[in-house]
Amino acid sequence: MRSSGILMHISSLPSDYGIGTMGAAAYKFVDFLEKAKQTYWQILPLCPTSYGDSPYQSFSTHAGNPYFIDLDILRSEGLLKKEEYADLNWGESAEKVDYETLYELRFPVLRKAFGRFKETDLTEFDRFLEENETWISNYALFMSIKEENDGKAWLEWDENLKRRDPHSLWEFKTSHGDDVMFWEFLQFKFFEQWNKLKKYANDHGVQFIGDIPIYVALDSAAVWVHPDLFELDGDLNPKAVAGCPPDAFSPTGQLWGNPLYNWARHKETGYNWWMDRLKASAELYDIVRIDHFRGFDGYYAIPYGDKTAENGEWRTGPGIEFFRFIESHLGKLPIIAEDLGFLTPSVLMMLEDSGFPGMKVLEFAFDPREESNYLPYNYDKNCVVYIGTHDNDTILGWKKDMDEDTIEFCCDFLDIDKNCSDSEFVWKFIKTAFACVGDTVIIQMQDYLELGSEARVNIPSTLGNNWQWRAEEWGFTDDLAKKIAAVTRIYGRCAR
Repeated sequence: MRSSGILMHISSLPSDYGIGTMGAAAYKFVDFLEKAKQTYWQILPLCPTSYGDSPYQSFSTHAGNPYFIDLDILRSEGLLKKEEYADLNWGESAEKVDYETLYELRFPVLRKAFGRFKETDLTEFDRFLEENETWISNYALFMSIKEENDGKAWLEWDENLKRRDPHSLWEFKTSHGDDVMFWEFLQFKFFEQWNKLKKYANDHGVQFIGDIPIYVALDSAAVWVHPDLFELDGDLNPKAVAGCPPDAFSPTGQLWGNPLYNWARHKETGYNWWMDRLKASAELYDIVRIDHFRGFDGYYAIPYGDKTAENGEWRTGPGIEFFRFIESHLGKLPIIAEDLGFLTPSVLMMLEDSGFPGMKVLEFAFDPREESNYLPYNYDKNCVVYIGTHDNDTILGWKKDMDEDTIEFCCDFLDIDKNCSDSEFVWKFIKTAFACVGDTVIIQMQDYLELGSEARVNIPSTLGNNWQWRAEEWGFTDDLAKKIAAVTRIYGRCAR
C-alpha cells in the first residue's frame, strides 16, 4: 500500500524550554500530520544522548531521553510550579538546542518534580519497575554511579564498581537509594508521556517509525552489564571499534568508536540480548528502522586506539541466519533496513532474503558521470524513499553545494529550469519522490519548510553543531498541511 510520512525528531519540535518534548507541540504535530494525510511520523532514537549529543551514542539501549519529558505536563500533575522552570534561560535561540544549558538546568528542575513525586501514590511506579526489571535497575544504578563520578565513563570508575562486584554494587545502591530512584522516576515519566503520545498518534491514524543504531556506545549500561557480549580485552577495553573505511567522501574513513559485538557469544546465548532489544523497539515504535543494516553481513573493525579508520579490516557478521532466528522466536517484525552505502552481493542477498524494505535517497541519484541505483526508475516497490535523511543536507542546501554538472543533470531529469525559484525546485523534488513506485516516501520537515543548510541535523563524522535544529511554530500552518495533503492525494499515498 502506498503511503508517506514526515521525518522530524522529538528534539526539533517547538518549545519554550530549550528542546522539543512530548507535550502540547507533539500533539499539535500529530494533528498537522493528520491534516496533511500522512501515515508516518519518523523520529530518531529516543534514548538518552551522551558523547557529542548524538542519539546514536547513548547511555542505554532501552531508556528514554529525560530531556523529552514535558515540564508543563509535570506541572499539571502538581509535580512542578511554573516559576520553577518558566523563567529560566533555556538558550539564546528558538531555532537551536543548547545542550550545555539543558544539562545544567533540566536535571535540577526534574529533581524538584521527583521530590514531590515521592510523596504521591507509588503503585503505578512500582508496577512499572517490575515490568521493566530486565533493564531499569541496572540503568538507574549505572547513571547514579556515573553522576557520583562526575560523569566519568565506567572504565574510569573504582575497579570493584567497574567490574560489577556484587557487594560493592549493593553498598552503593544502599547508600544512594534516593539517587537510583530519581533515575527510575525519570524513566517512569518518560514512558508514561510517550505511551500517551503514541496512543494519540495511533488513534489519529499516525504511526511512528523509530530508529535503533546497530551499535551501542562504549560508555553505556549495555556494555557495563554485558561485557562478554562485546569484543573487550582483560582490562575491559575494546579490542577493536566500529567505523567505515576510507572512500571518496572521507579519505581517512569514519571512526565511530563503538565496541564490536562478540557474535559467537551472542549465538551461544540464543541471541537473548538482541531479542530483548528488538522486542522492546517493536513495542516502542510501530515500525523499526535498523541503522547500518549491512553490519549484520560484514562489519569494519578498526584497531582500538587508532586515530583514523584507515587500518581497519572487514569481518563476517551473523548474516541472514540471525534474522531467521529472530523471526522464528518473535515473528515477522516491522523493520526498515538502512542499506545505504557500498553494498556487496552478499549484503544485497541478505536484504532480499529478509524481505525488509531498503532505502533510496534522491540526493544520491544525480551523478552525471555514472549510472545510479538511486535514480527513481531503478526502484522497486519494496523500499522507503527519501530526498535526504538526518545525515544529509536539506534539498536547498544540497543544491547550493553541488557542482554545475550535477545540478544541470538533476534539473534535466526533473524537467525543470535550473534558474527556477527555490520553492519550485523543492516541490518538484518532493513530487518526484511521491510519484515513484516505492511503497513509502518520507520527507524531512525542513524540506517542506523550504529551509537551507542552517536546518541540517547532522554532518557525519563531525563533532559540534549537530542535532541542534528546531522548528518554529509558525511553520506548521493549515495551508502547508493542505498543500502536502494535495500532493499525497494526487500520487495515491492517502491512507484516509
